[in-house]
Amino acid sequence: MHDRRQFIQSTVAVGAALAANPLQFARAAGEPLFRISLAEWSLNRHLFGGELDNLEFPAFAKNTFGIEAVEYVNQFFMDKAEDRAYLTELKQRCEDAGVRSVLIMCDREGDLGDADPAARTKAVENHYKWVEAAQFLGCHSVRVNARSSGSYEAQHDYAVDGLRRLAEFGADHGLGVIVENHGGLSSNGQWLSGVITAVGLDNCGTLPDFGNFTIAPGEDYDRYQGVAELMPFARGVSAKSYDFDADGNSIRIDYPRMLRIVLDAGYRGHIGVEWEGREPPDEIEGVRLTKALLERIRDELADSYSA
Repeated sequence: MHDRRQFIQSTVAVGAALAANPLQFARAAGEPLFRISLAEWSLNRHLFGGELDNLEFPAFAKNTFGIEAVEYVNQFFMDKAEDRAYLTELKQRCEDAGVRSVLIMCDREGDLGDADPAARTKAVENHYKWVEAAQFLGCHSVRVNARSSGSYEAQHDYAVDGLRRLAEFGADHGLGVIVENHGGLSSNGQWLSGVITAVGLDNCGTLPDFGNFTIAPGEDYDRYQGVAELMPFARGVSAKSYDFDADGNSIRIDYPRMLRIVLDAGYRGHIGVEWEGREPPDEIEGVRLTKALLERIRDELADSYSA
């Protein structure tokens, strides 16, 4: 049986190893503290409703929001992972629009921490095609989930096994495999950081999300503590947003505090806008408000984090 305290003991060592992470670089003079990307899920109503197509997403991000980096969600091109003609068209559209493909968020491909060994293996193998698609598009990582079942310790072991095998495949393709806090024990920052520590591969990291810290109904993990625990392994950051006040501030999440946690960890990569709110009811306005908030705080903090 694993001692939970032991899960974190090597965090510092692994965090040091990840200091070489190309996404946590010292910014050059004149460069912004971080760059902003757009998570495709922010526009899920448009996409599910047929108002926007995945192929149109990169140019839409650039032309509508001035965002030059995108994070795909595989649900919006689920049957296209091995369609080279489709991926070639998507890549060309990115090049035409001057947009960078950052990562693919992968769902509905099985549980990488499945308690059943055969099902876990199948889940690992289901993700291979997305690793290959992400490599072709020029992404740096695929975002995966660490769903599991069983005891705290058993879920740790199952997730470590599945993630390690997928990360080994990712390493062969020069791709990162990054885990988002996305419900269950993955929303427990100590548990997930312990899993990443145990995997022990430089390309296996995290995608800290500001909002996904509900472990189970009625059981929430402190979001600020969770992000701080996941940041040593971060190869991406998801700026989840919900509702805004009249001054354009996030109501549920203390964004200045969150961004200080991110920047204090040395992270200087892309931060992805991921709006999931109800007010304003329009997705486009929600994205605009989130981007504006990130830009405003980035400007306010620039002197504090000067190179």
